[in-house]
Amino acid sequence: MCGRARCTLRPEDVRRACHRHGSTARFLHLECYRPSYNVAPGSYMPVLRRDKDGVAVHCMKWGLVPGFTKKTDKPDFFKMFNARSESVAEKASFRRLLPKNRCLVAVDGFYEWKKEGSKKQPYYIHFKDERPLVFAALFDSWQNSGGETLYTFTILTTASSSALDWLHDRMPVILGDKDSVDTWLDDPSASKLQPLLAPYEKSDLVWYPVTSAIGKLSFDGPECIQQIPLKASQNSLISKFFSAKQPKTEERDKETIPAGPKEEPLLEGVLVSDSNDDEIKQVDEEKAEALVGESSAIASHPESVKKEVEEGTYGEGESVETGGLELTGKSSGRKRDYELFSAQEKPWKQQQSVVVRLQDDKSCGKHGRKKQGKGNSKETQSTLHFFFDEK
Repeated sequence: MCGRARCTLRPEDVRRACHRHGSTARFLHLECYRPSYNVAPGSYMPVLRRDKDGVAVHCMKWGLVPGFTKKTDKPDFFKMFNARSESVAEKASFRRLLPKNRCLVAVDGFYEWKKEGSKKQPYYIHFKDERPLVFAALFDSWQNSGGETLYTFTILTTASSSALDWLHDRMPVILGDKDSVDTWLDDPSASKLQPLLAPYEKSDLVWYPVTSAIGKLSFDGPECIQQIPLKASQNSLISKFFSAKQPKTEERDKETIPAGPKEEPLLEGVLVSDSNDDEIKQVDEEKAEALVGESSAIASHPESVKKEVEEGTYGEGESVETGGLELTGKSSGRKRDYELFSAQEKPWKQQQSVVVRLQDDKSCGKHGRKKQGKGNSKETQSTLHFFFDEK
C-alpha cells in the first residue's frame, strides 16, 4: 500500500527519470502542481503518459475516479488511490485501462507505516543514490456535471519484497530500469506486462524512520524526511516492568525489614520482650516463692477466724479494723460476722490466685497460660458457700 509520497521533482526531472529526456514532450496543467514532501491522495502530481506525437507530462490528481462515475457524484480520491496488480485484469474499473491508459509516476520516495501495538511508526523509503522512483500506474478521465474534465490516476501495488516484508505486506510496483519503463509505457502486448508487476528485490532501496507527524496532511517541508532515532527496546513498558524486579537476598531483606522485639503477654496487663525473658522469669520465681510462703502462713487463719466467729468470742470488747469497716462485739450479728470473715479472707484469696497464675505462667512459658481444668473448681468456689456450708 502506498498512500503518502514525497514529490519535489521539476517537470523536466519527471521526463528524465522516465528515460524520455530526448523525446518531444508536452506539459499539461502544470499550474496545478505544488512540489511537496507530504503528498496524499487528492493532490496534483506530474504523470508521464503517451501522447500523439510523443509523451506528455500531465498534472493529474492522485486517486482514480472511473470515467463511468455519475456526473453528479462527489469524487472520492481515497477510494482507489492504489490498485492491486494481481486483479487489475479482472476488475472493470482497471481492465479497460490496461491497453491504452498506462502511465508512469515519478517521486523522490514514499512513506510506509509499521504497526507497533496500538501505534504506527512511519518510514521513508527511497533509492540509495537519491534518484527518483518510477511507479507503474493507470489513469482515467471523468467529466463532472459542470462539464469540467478531471484526470486522475492510481498506483499499482504488488507483494512486498523480502527486504520490506517486515514493514508491510504490500509495496508499489517499481520500474527500476529503462527496459521495464519502455515496456510498461509502449508495449501493446498485455502478456509482457505481468513480469513487470513483481516485487522490487534489488538492494539499492533503503529506508529509515521519520516523525509520526507525517500523518497530518498539513505537515510539510524537509522535516518530513528527517531521520529520527527509535526508542531502544529496553525502554518499552514490558522491559521496564521486568527490569524493575530484583532478586530477593538475605541482606536486602535485613535492610528493608528491621528486626524489632516481639512482644508477647506474660502476665495480665504486662507486655515483655524476648530479650528480657530470663530476667522476668527470675523475678517471677522469686515473687512466687515469697507468696507461697505467705500463703502457707495464712492458710490456717480462716479456720480459727471461722471458729471464733461461730462462738461469738472473736474481738469481744475490742475494735477490729477491716479495711475501713469497724466492728465491735457480738451485737454486729451474723451479717457483721460474715463481713468480717470476708474481709479477713479476701487478701488470702487474692494471694492464692496470684500464686496459681504465676505457677501456670512458669509451667507454660511464653506460649500462653495453661487452661484451668474443672478440678480447680473447689479451690475457687465462692466464700459465701464456704461460710454457710460450715454452719
